[in-house]
Amino acid sequence: MTSFRRPAALSLLAVILSTGAALAAPTQYPLELENCGRTLRFEKAPSRTVSIGQSTTEILYLLGLSEKVAGTALWVGPVLPGYEAANAGVKRLADNDPSFESVVAERPDLVTTQFEWQVGPQGVVATPEQFGELGIPVYTSPADCKGKDNSGGGDGTRTARFTMDLVYQEVEDLARIFDVGDEGAALVADLKARETAAKAKIAGLKEGTSAVFWFSSAEGDIDPYVAGQSGAPGYILSLLGVRNVIDSQEEWPTVGWETVARANPTVIVAGKMDRRRFPADDIAVKLEFLRTDPVASLMPAVKDGRVVEMDAQAMNPTIRTVDGIEVLADALAKAGLAQ
Repeated sequence: MTSFRRPAALSLLAVILSTGAALAAPTQYPLELENCGRTLRFEKAPSRTVSIGQSTTEILYLLGLSEKVAGTALWVGPVLPGYEAANAGVKRLADNDPSFESVVAERPDLVTTQFEWQVGPQGVVATPEQFGELGIPVYTSPADCKGKDNSGGGDGTRTARFTMDLVYQEVEDLARIFDVGDEGAALVADLKARETAAKAKIAGLKEGTSAVFWFSSAEGDIDPYVAGQSGAPGYILSLLGVRNVIDSQEEWPTVGWETVARANPTVIVAGKMDRRRFPADDIAVKLEFLRTDPVASLMPAVKDGRVVEMDAQAMNPTIRTVDGIEVLADALAKAGLAQ
C-alpha cells in the first residue's frame, strides 16, 4: 500500500512545480468560510484544535499541523505511516466517542468532526450550537454533509454520489483556516496525481471486470454490509472502470451471500480494521468465512484467490480513499486483469 507523505518533506516547491499546482495566497483574516450550512469566522489561525475522526486528524498531520491538535478521538486503526511520533504527542480523548466535557476541557478554539453523528444536529458528542455557545466553531468534513442527509441520525443517507472532490475541499478549507495554503495545494496535487497514475496502470482492464466490497457483518451468518453505488467504493470502482455488482444507491446495504454469488464478482474486496464492533471486523474472520461457507466458498473469486484486503478507512470517504484506489489497481494488475 502506498503511504502518504507530507509534501513539505518532499520539497514543497518541487511538488507544486511538478504537478502544476499554483502557489496559494496567504489567508486574510478575519476569514469567513461556509461549511455544511454554517458560516464559520476566524479572527486568526486556530492554536488549539480538537479533531474528532481519524481522517480529519490525519489531514491536519499531513498539513504539518500536529502541534495545533490538542486532542483527538474516534480512531479505527493505526495512524498513517511516518506520523507515529506526531500522533503520540497528541492527547487521545477516546478511541470512540469523547464526552462533550472532555472536548471543552482542552480549551479548543476549533473543533473538527469527520461525522455529523458525532457533532451534528443529533450528535452523540454535542451539537455545533452547544460548542457555539462557548465561542468554539465546528468544522465538519464536507464528505459527510454535502449530498448526504443526516437528519435521521446514525450513518445518514447519501443523496448524491461521493467523489474525492469533497475530501479535496476539506484539505483546502483546513489549509485556508490555518494559513498553510501551499501545503494544501501540494497535498491535493499529489493525491490527484496518484489517482491518475492508478487509473493509467489498468488502462487495458478486461471488459466485464466486476467487484464487491465487503465492509463487515453484524454476525457471521447474517447478510454482510457491502458497498452500494454512492459511497467511497462506488467512486473507486467508477474511477477504475470496474462494475459494482451491488446496484443499490445505499452506501452500505445488507445483501445476502446467495445474491452476491449469483452476481459472480471478479474480485472480492474485504475490509480490514482494528475496530471490533462486529465479529467480521476482523479480516481473519472474513477470510475464514469465505473459505468455509457453503455458498461463498464456491465463488470463482474465492476459489481463484481474487480476494483483496483493503484498509476499511479507504472504504469510507477519507484521505485514505486514494490508497484504496491504488490497492485495487495493483490487485487487478497482479491478477492479470489489465493488459
